Amino acid sequence: MRHWKTFLMASTVLATAGALTAAQAGEFVDWNDDGTVDIKLGPDYDNTVITVPASDMGTLFGPDEKPFEGVEISITVNSGGPKGGISGPLHAFRPAWEELSGGKLNIVELPFAEHFTKMTTDLRTGTGQFDAFMVGAFWYGDIAAGNYGFPINDFLDSDEFPQWTIDSMPASLRTLHTWGDDILGTLNDGDAQALYYRRDILEDPEWQAQYKAETGKDMNVPPATWQEVLEISQFFNGKNWDDGDDEEDSGMVLHLKVGEQGHFHFQSLSASFVINPGDEVTQFDNVYWFDPTDMTPLINSEGHVAALDFLMELNETGPDAQVGWSLGEAWDYFLRGKSVFVFSWGDVGSLVQDETRSNIKGKMGASVVPASDTYWDFETQEWVSVPEGRMVGNTVGGSWHGVISAFSENPEATYSMLALMAMKDVSLWNSQNGWTGVDPGFSYQFLPPQGEANLDDFVAAGWDAGDAESYLQAYSDTFFADTSLTYLRIPGTFEYWDIMDKNLSAAMSGQKTSQEALDDTAATWEQITDRLGRDEQLSLYQAAIGYK
Repeated sequence: MRHWKTFLMASTVLATAGALTAAQAGEFVDWNDDGTVDIKLGPDYDNTVITVPASDMGTLFGPDEKPFEGVEISITVNSGGPKGGISGPLHAFRPAWEELSGGKLNIVELPFAEHFTKMTTDLRTGTGQFDAFMVGAFWYGDIAAGNYGFPINDFLDSDEFPQWTIDSMPASLRTLHTWGDDILGTLNDGDAQALYYRRDILEDPEWQAQYKAETGKDMNVPPATWQEVLEISQFFNGKNWDDGDDEEDSGMVLHLKVGEQGHFHFQSLSASFVINPGDEVTQFDNVYWFDPTDMTPLINSEGHVAALDFLMELNETGPDAQVGWSLGEAWDYFLRGKSVFVFSWGDVGSLVQDETRSNIKGKMGASVVPASDTYWDFETQEWVSVPEGRMVGNTVGGSWHGVISAFSENPEATYSMLALMAMKDVSLWNSQNGWTGVDPGFSYQFLPPQGEANLDDFVAAGWDAGDAESYLQAYSDTFFADTSLTYLRIPGTFEYWDIMDKNLSAAMSGQKTSQEALDDTAATWEQITDRLGRDEQLSLYQAAIGYK
């Protein structure tokens, strides 16, 4: 892979930002005489001002420096627009970067279903049409195996660029930004799924008493197992338990639209049905996708099939239309107070705080994704009972972040834009505002002892203290879990997941049984593996999951 070589500029002697003694105001950036810099996002973003230490800006940027004047870069991202998830921050920080750098940023928005194909076409042909891509971590197998990513190790070690550190990532996320010794990804988004619930409803003594009378069981809050979630969802489904309207409400809302990201629901739910715990990755322990000795698919194991049967049963406690719902539709249903549960990404917790979209601020609880009370033992071929459940963490999702193309003619300028969004104060602001699509995953976003976040900062940003506390704890517990769903990062991951998504949808819509859907998935996976080269795929898979 190509590494950065010392980058020479016309003005080789640059004053550090911290040495400035007089304030200088720009349209989008103010250099203050107290050693800080104000990044101004403008009226489209409520005239938000993010203040950062001048030293965090790096030595290239300063009043009137414009180190990349005349340089034009292009970054691709999933379509979403100026206030869309992941795309929005690029739009929001583009004016500041252009003022600082003197360059021009082209934001190339692509539909989710087309983005991966456009990226790989550009990389495989070596055209260098795009300088960077806001990628999902599951694209790394195709990027890294082809030496298509530009390592940023030297940039990170330099004081010239906006400053951030990969050490703020838990190991579970850091793995998704690296390949071997190369750091390819710039900090942005930290994805995992957690369980969200109506704290005010589940903790209400009257509802608890009614649940006990109807089921004969105490309501565990938050529920520790998926089986408890199902029972609670069934209890509340069809009742008008929320006073927002006169209509019946639901237990669980899901987003299951085929061709989008519904299959991630199955991944995070099924993990505890499938993963055998252990201290290391073996043929039987800590595996989920393939047998690490020969690439035989595990996706149609008894554990996976039972999990899909369970998901279909859980689906019955929500609105009929959710089989075709995308993320926003399911989130809005929960935000309007229409379901007791949703399990999804960190966006939900921050969107709950937006009272223009949410009716439930101050009423939300969050916890790690529950666990099944049984799991399938791959070695003994038997079910193992764990009545209290055992937590299985996840990094499900894209953890969308920037990777520079190995064919970019302007890697320094491109990195400076990505690094601007990776700075601690910018990253924290992004994670506090749900529309950005940027979720928490870094040390300064977690409460002690795992992190250094201050709950007061979230309250000052408009969060309810109770909502924020349970939310941040849920994600901290998830990312630092002892056992976690292994992430698939091999060539063809997009293709493997695409066929799985289609078959999951067929099962959820009643066209196939769970067994048929997953058997069909496994058969197609075998074909993909053979086409891509079983030995090569096996070697990369073993390396990706840490199998020795």
